[in-house]
Parts: sequence; C-alpha cells; structure tokens
Amino acid sequence: MGLITNLKSLFILQLLMGFVFVVSGLIINFIQLCTCVLWPFNKQLYRRINCRLSYSLWSQLVMLLEWWSGTDCTLYTEQATVDKFGKEHAIIILNHNYEIDFLCGWTMCERYGILGSSKVLAKHELLKVPLIGWTWYFLEIVFCKRRWEEDRDTVFKGLDALKDYPEFMWFLLYCEGTRFTEKKHEISMQVAESKGLPRLKYHLLPRTKGFTTTLQCLKGTVSAVYDVTLNFKDQQTPTLLGIVQGKKYKADLKIKRFPVEEIPEDEKECASWLHKLYQEKDALQEHYHKEGSFPGPTIIPPRRLWTLLNFLFWATLLLSPLINFAYGVAVSGSPLLIIGFLLFLIGASIAIRRLIGVTEVNKTGSSYGNPEAKKQN
Repeated sequence: MGLITNLKSLFILQLLMGFVFVVSGLIINFIQLCTCVLWPFNKQLYRRINCRLSYSLWSQLVMLLEWWSGTDCTLYTEQATVDKFGKEHAIIILNHNYEIDFLCGWTMCERYGILGSSKVLAKHELLKVPLIGWTWYFLEIVFCKRRWEEDRDTVFKGLDALKDYPEFMWFLLYCEGTRFTEKKHEISMQVAESKGLPRLKYHLLPRTKGFTTTLQCLKGTVSAVYDVTLNFKDQQTPTLLGIVQGKKYKADLKIKRFPVEEIPEDEKECASWLHKLYQEKDALQEHYHKEGSFPGPTIIPPRRLWTLLNFLFWATLLLSPLINFAYGVAVSGSPLLIIGFLLFLIGASIAIRRLIGVTEVNKTGSSYGNPEAKKQN
C-alpha cells in the first residue's frame, strides 16, 4: 500500500491524468459543437448524444474519486427511496460546504445511470471556464447572474426548455447560493435575524427564489425533491487537489425524498417550507457532529466499471502519441525542441492547477459582504 500511495503522489502521473482530461475534454467539446447541426432536425437525438459525450468527460472526475482516491460514499436512506433513483426526474438540494460536494453528487448520479443528464443552476461566470462551462452549455445548463431582474427571463426560458428532456435528470440546486465560510455565515445570520428566522449553525440562509422558480417551472416534469445532507468522517476537509493526490475520504450522505405534491405551491409557503427544511438539515449536521454518523439505515451503492474503462480508453488513445513524441524530443538532442516541450509541460500544469482552483473554497466568489449586492430572498 505504501508503494501505491507513493505512486499516486508522483506529479508526473497527476500531470498525465490532467493531460488526458483536458485534451479529451477539448475533443468532446468539438464533437459537441458538431452535433449542433442536429438540433433543428432532431432535438432529442442531439440531447441523447450530448448526454453520452458529457458522461465521457465527467466520469473521468468520478473515476478519480472512486478508483484513484478510493473515497467511500455511504447513503443514509430507505431502500424505497434508492429504488427510485434514476427512474424519475428530481430536484436535488445539497449543502455547499466542501470543495468536492459536487463530485460526491456526481458519483451518486453515475452509480444510478444519470450522470450525463444531470443539471445544475450555475453562476454565469462558469460559462467562460473551458471544458466545464463549455460542456454545460451544450447540455442546456441554466446559467444565471444572481440578479433576478436580469435572470428572470433567462431562467424561466431555460427551465421551460427542459420539460421534455428525454433522459431522466437530477437538477442540482445549491440553495445557499455560495459555499459556506465563517465570514459568509456571520453575514447570512445577520440577514436571518433581520427577517425573524432561526439561526443556522452549519448552513447559510437558503435563497428561496431559485428553488421556488425551479419547482414552479418544472412542475409536471419532476416527481420529487431529494434533500441531501453531506458530511465527512473524522471531520475531514476534502479537496479536489487531495483527490488528485490520491487521498482517501469517507463521505456520508443523508437523503430524504419529498414527493412534489407534498410541497406547497404558493411561493411564500414554499419558501417557508425550504427554510424549515434547512433547520432540519442543521439538526442533522448537529447529530452528525455529536454521533459521527447520520440517523437511519445505510446503503453503500457499488462502484461501476464504466468510469474506469472510459478513462483507460482516453488514456490509451492520448498518452501513446504523447509518450512517443516525448521520446522523439529526448533523443533528438535539439535544445529548442526540448525547451519547447518543457514549456508545454509547464503550461499544461498551470492550466490544470487553475481548473482545480475553480473548486477551491478561498477562491469562490460571493455577494456576501458586498454592500452593493442585493439582499437575499
């Protein structure tokens, strides 16, 4: 095990995996661009193809979590709830405390066959991020600027277009609007007090507009809302960089299913329902911090080989010519070629590190604390 751990920590292996992800992503983005010609003639075929193309990219990140780092994911829920996974359209509410919370969510999507069709209400800045934003664009992800006056028409139009989506989808919402930090929490609780709402210890005050709008627009399409509360054993603070370095974490996810007919239709009552839900999520986190686990039965869904096989396909396709080229440069004896290749490696490592930086807590932007930002809903 010590040898394997040392191998995972080698920068050259991490760089090669990053190379496979970036180059395969650019190839996939190009193919996605080519599929746009299908949209006017067969929209559903376009969507099905892009679901598979997106899976081929995102599953590489899931492979890092499941097979490279060996991170365990345990579900705390009923079997009756698990039996519905991947068999209905659903809205997923997930707490936003960790750099890899999205990756744990993707892992559950992959294990139940809906990774390629998963959706999210994403901030508009991500549209400019290579690979991530570009792939989401072809997936019809709804991007918003977090200014309702500007977002209203875009959000309604984007959500309405998903009503006839041919693949079962999970629509992920981070109702807190941004990732949890102590500073954001302090400001958020000031807002809660001004509105007469109970203080939360482990969450930010949820922004209700995105949830009520999504539920309203997808009414008749989604069958349920899944509330997911995530935490990690032994007070671990996982990072995407840690996953790349092969560090193993233990994730626990408490999941509860709410049929949409049980959620109030009135916007104010729906907002109150969401606030109450976050108070319950806070109580669950308090239980976890005291007991080291969530209450209820546990289920560990098995890993699937598809993520590993997909990565091996891309690695075989892309690394063989790279290694042959590197060998040719080395034996050429040309200082110009060698320096050029080294500059390429440096540039690639910087690009990969910046992509990882998108997930880091201390680099995520937020309107919390901005005096010009509008108050929460």
